[in-house]
Amino acid sequence: MTKLKTLTGLVTAAALAAFTGPALAANSDTLYVFNWSQYMNPEIIKQFEKKYDVKVVQSYYNSQPEMFAKLRAGGDSQYDIVVPSNYYVPRLIKTGLIQKLDKSEVPNYDNLMDRFKKPPYDPSGEYVAAYQWGDTGIAYNEKTLGEQPESWSILFDSKANPKYPFAMGTDAQVMFGSACASLGYSYNCEGRDKWKKAAQLILKTKQRANFSGFQDATPTLKQLARGNIAAGMAYNGDYAFDKSENPEGFKNIKFVVPKEGAELWVDSMAIPAHAPHPKLAHKFINFILKAKIGAELSNWNAYASPNKAAKPYLDKALTEPPIMPTDEQMKRLHFTPVLEGDDLQFVQQLWTEVQSR
Repeated sequence: MTKLKTLTGLVTAAALAAFTGPALAANSDTLYVFNWSQYMNPEIIKQFEKKYDVKVVQSYYNSQPEMFAKLRAGGDSQYDIVVPSNYYVPRLIKTGLIQKLDKSEVPNYDNLMDRFKKPPYDPSGEYVAAYQWGDTGIAYNEKTLGEQPESWSILFDSKANPKYPFAMGTDAQVMFGSACASLGYSYNCEGRDKWKKAAQLILKTKQRANFSGFQDATPTLKQLARGNIAAGMAYNGDYAFDKSENPEGFKNIKFVVPKEGAELWVDSMAIPAHAPHPKLAHKFINFILKAKIGAELSNWNAYASPNKAAKPYLDKALTEPPIMPTDEQMKRLHFTPVLEGDDLQFVQQLWTEVQSR
């Protein structure tokens, strides 16, 4: 894997792009990508730039709400590629923030596994192309907390951790789903009564003296490696990536998929509604879906590939836990429900109350 210092340079370029995006968007030989941090192999970007004689400028986000807010604030006309998670795709479609793909410009779409071609969050298969997939679990310091069961009790039960700092996630639906699972409901629970009970559990947990705050999954792993917290929510691929980059810092950090149920997610490539360079965006999606490029991407960022053509080129580690869940773990994993209208507004208001109290 490429060292993280390479990413630092890309972040610097991204910061510049954030200030000059609308002006630079006039450049027809520049592609603007809005993606999760630590999620794209810099060598792939170099290959794309060389092949099409263009420049790629990347900007980053650490959460779905951050990405959504940026697009609604005009980012849909600043970026050419965005990478939303499954349950945000219908929201982006309904609000008109992304456009349909021209499949004639993306022949490598056929490389995707069948399950990703017309998924529940894009049943017509018209708006997105799968990028990577994985799960959200718990990372914790086994030396500090001792060996823990594969359970949400690591976060929600004060008996499991009475004194060491811990963090909870920032995404409303993922947190409510996790709390629902801890209470004995399914992770993909729906209904206002269940959401209220989940909110009560999170509030109770938040009031513990050793709660360090709500934190995105990627920074959580950095805090774990530094010893600043003892437990928090994390993505399986980020955990594997950071552990390979910093084996000493992660020698006592363990990742578990809670037995009560957890999030299964798929991140996909989409083109914002008013992307400045849609034709170049289609070329980029098609490039990422090439067999060897798809494998190169997963081999670098340590996430499972949705690309069936990439399978012969994948590292062995990507076929084993924590990257590839076991059959037993797959039974525990669920998509986060797609919420709309009054239900979505209710959950958002409830989450605002949880965070502010």
